[in-house]
Amino acid sequence: MKPSRHTMPELSQLIALFYDKPEELGQFEEVSAQQTPAPFHQLLAHNEHMTVTVEKFHGCNVDVKVLEKRTEGQYYSRKILLTRQSDGKVVQYGIVRLNCDFLDEEPANEIKSERIPLGRVLIEHDVLREVQLTCLWHIQPAAELRQLMGLEPNETVYGRTALIYCNGEPAVELLEIVTRD
Repeated sequence: MKPSRHTMPELSQLIALFYDKPEELGQFEEVSAQQTPAPFHQLLAHNEHMTVTVEKFHGCNVDVKVLEKRTEGQYYSRKILLTRQSDGKVVQYGIVRLNCDFLDEEPANEIKSERIPLGRVLIEHDVLREVQLTCLWHIQPAAELRQLMGLEPNETVYGRTALIYCNGEPAVELLEIVTRD
């Protein structure tokens, strides 16, 4: 599938949706796939949905918890956590920016209902999609991110920015940060 437009999610723009300064979320350093250690490499260095990836890695389904949301024009953005259904442990933090103009009304409304992870909605509605990894990040989390993810003070994590094309259009910009276990 050839995307009709090339778009790159900008880390600073995604963070700015919910934070005044990027440092409020953490210190980000771009890294290559080769610089990304296990298990982060397995969890992040691919062109697949994170919902499917974290469910496979953790051996159970995940739930979404929306921490904050905003709507501006055709854009619906949210700051989320994915938690394991087995024990409620946080396995992913994310910022999502969805251009609703590029999705049919039913899947867009189901995403906005905040009950099901975005990737699961797209899969269940059989939306023609292509996930494109754009950058991998080594992250020294700030206090809020450490608290949300249950991290130790000096613990670092890894994340990625990615883009999901829906029906050939750049519909979803993502920042996804995962835990190691």
